[in-house]
Amino acid sequence: MNAAPNTGTGAGRIRAMTGSDLAAVEELERALFPLDAWPLQMFEDELAQPETRSYYVAVDALDRVVAYAGLMCIEPIADVQTIAVVPEREGQGIGTQLLTLLIEEAGRRKAKDVLLEVRADNPRAQRLYRWFGFEQIHVRPRYYRDGADALIMRLELDRWVGAPGAGAEAGQAAQTGPAPQTEPAQQTDETEDAR
Repeated sequence: MNAAPNTGTGAGRIRAMTGSDLAAVEELERALFPLDAWPLQMFEDELAQPETRSYYVAVDALDRVVAYAGLMCIEPIADVQTIAVVPEREGQGIGTQLLTLLIEEAGRRKAKDVLLEVRADNPRAQRLYRWFGFEQIHVRPRYYRDGADALIMRLELDRWVGAPGAGAEAGQAAQTGPAPQTEPAQQTDETEDAR
């Protein structure tokens, strides 16, 4: 995993996920995604593959995990494996910063496209992804355990011009619809899951 910058957030900072974060990440995972939660072993396996994986956590001032995100990149494709923000921290730009970091990491790893899956019944997350420039390219029927469909979305990195906004601007986009002209979406407010 490439070294993550200690990016400041309303949460405190974003840093590379380590094994010592996994208990807190697993606890959040189970709380945020009770039907589709990844088991601890899956996170351990992901961290054990730094040549193709990059995982990050956002922590508050007390170093408590309030968000996490992960990317798999096997050139020329990167895939957002997961992205999640605790409900109390939604709308503060943390998801925007995490998604930006994942996209930038995909570029450093020479990916041409970034893919993700998002629940068809999560329009807020879809708007945010569109705001970042992701476009829907496919539907996976009944992808989630509860029978919900997954929308497959793609961002072509040669068309990406950078994060469209951060913080309150991103939060407002999630609540009011599409934002600035830099095409759509990310996930920063609302339980965000890119699986």
